[in-house]
Amino acid sequence: MDPEDVRQDWANRTGRFSPTHYAHIGPNEISNILANVSSHYAREDAAILELGCGSGRHLAHLLDNGFENLHGIDINEESFSVMDEQYPRLADTGEFHTGPLEEFLPEVEDNAFDVVYSVETLQHIHPEDEWVFEAVARVSADLVITAENEGNSPDRGRGEFDVSYVDDEFPLYHRDWKQVFSDRGLAQLLKEPTKRDTVRVFRTP
Repeated sequence: MDPEDVRQDWANRTGRFSPTHYAHIGPNEISNILANVSSHYAREDAAILELGCGSGRHLAHLLDNGFENLHGIDINEESFSVMDEQYPRLADTGEFHTGPLEEFLPEVEDNAFDVVYSVETLQHIHPEDEWVFEAVARVSADLVITAENEGNSPDRGRGEFDVSYVDDEFPLYHRDWKQVFSDRGLAQLLKEPTKRDTVRVFRTP
């Protein structure tokens, strides 16, 4: 798949892995870790950005834990109509953008957010668009948090393959996330594996 095919697949996704799908699942273990990490390392008024926020289940959990300066970007326009229905307080409180990261991030000022995080979003960035990782580091004034699949589940991230296909349909690119952000000058503070993903917390210089 070329980069535009990957983006369009997520922009038009319905059914499984759609904004509605994740809204019905609701906050989970990753949501709790994000809230705990943010409470430990960031101020309550910290500006927090989720990359690939979907309908906002993780941001809604942050809101429930006292964070109100919340922002999100998602490529699927349906995300925000689902948010209006499922998480109306978040929809009224936060600031949200529709579009691909590749268009959004270049327009964001340096150090615009205190915390920038991704939950199973950066793993779908096409290799031709890996400059996005530099932009993620650039727009964070303090923390970058990744919760990406690193082979925790039995059929992902194993072996010598750089990419696997979820449901034989869309690509998941396997990367060494510590190396990705260490190469961009960030220091890893925390690594916490979960059943599905590995959460890593990085601090900017």
